[in-house]
Formats: sequence, C-alpha cells, structure tokens
Amino acid sequence: MKKLLLISFLIIIILYAFKHFVYNPYKWKKTINTPEHKLQLGSFIFSKQRGSNGSQSLQNYYFIFKVIEINGDYVRLSVIRQLSEKGKLKQSDFSTSKDAYNILKNSILKITITPILSADLYKEGASYTLNDYLLDKYPSLKQSRYYFEDVKQNADSREYFSLVYSKEKIIKNGKLIPWILNNSTKPELANRLSKNIELILN
Repeated sequence: MKKLLLISFLIIIILYAFKHFVYNPYKWKKTINTPEHKLQLGSFIFSKQRGSNGSQSLQNYYFIFKVIEINGDYVRLSVIRQLSEKGKLKQSDFSTSKDAYNILKNSILKITITPILSADLYKEGASYTLNDYLLDKYPSLKQSRYYFEDVKQNADSREYFSLVYSKEKIIKNGKLIPWILNNSTKPELANRLSKNIELILN
C-alpha cells in the first residue's frame, strides 16, 4: 500500500514538472508568436498574482496593463484602471477585481480606453475621479471610464523605471521581470519581483 502511494506521488510530481517546465513554456512560445497574442506596442497584458493581504493569509491580485513603449529590452507598461465616480471612490492600488478582470479578458478590445496625462488626473482637486475638466478634455470618457496614464518621461530618470520590464523575459518565459535602479545609475533585472503573465491580447 505504501509502495503504491509512493508511486502515485512520484507520478504526480513528474506530471507537474512536465507541465511546468515543458508543456507550459512550449504553449507560451507557440501562443506569443500569433498576431492576436504577440507582444507589441498597444498590447494588453493580464497578470494574476498570489500575494499577502496584509495579514497572515494570501489572496489573488489581478492586474491589467497596456504596453506604451518598447525600447530595446525595455517594455514600459501603464495600468488599466477606471476613474471613480463622484462620491464613489475606487481602491487606489493598481489591482482590479476578479470579476472585472475576467470580463475584460473577453471585452477589452471592444472598450474605449482613454490615455490621460498624469497631471490631469489631479485637476479640480479630486484625484482619479471623473469630473467636468476631464470630460471636456477627453470626450471619450463619456463612453467608458477606463483609462491608462499616458506617461511622458525621460529614459534616464528614476521614475521611468517604475513599470519597465524585460522584453526578452516576457517573450521567452511569459513573466514580467522588472528593470530597476537599485542604488545605482545602471538598471538591473530584479528576478525576485517576477510576475506571471496569464494573457497578452491585441
């Protein structure tokens, strides 16, 4: 009986290893070479992460990004979010809800998503909230409150590397591995901050 359980356990480990190290990478490389899912300027990247919720338990976090720049190995992203309605403030973090994440996986290509300059998000004293100023300057917000920050930054600045990831790692490994400035003027890859990519859509 114990021998049978051991054999079953080993088979499970082998199957898991095969899926994780052989099948998943093969499937990713095949998928990312198709027009619908390849990495390019304007791509939407969906990433689901497991992390701490501030206590001793873990929970899932859901992120949606738009590729706003590709410069060599630097892939700069901007978070897809929704402007709050007046009096109904949304959470201020970058993640979205599970329901919204799943809905957008099937509909994001049909939704109007407005690029908004960072400075404009603080106009009229209400940060990240839909207001008359934004509606006048960005009429497309009348169709949808979804937006991304249209960030204009110098590649030499520290702020530039807040959401910059390795193009090579995205294509080869299906992971978001950031370039960071770690007490230096020379960017380095931070493998410890890796995030899994679930889907790329064009």
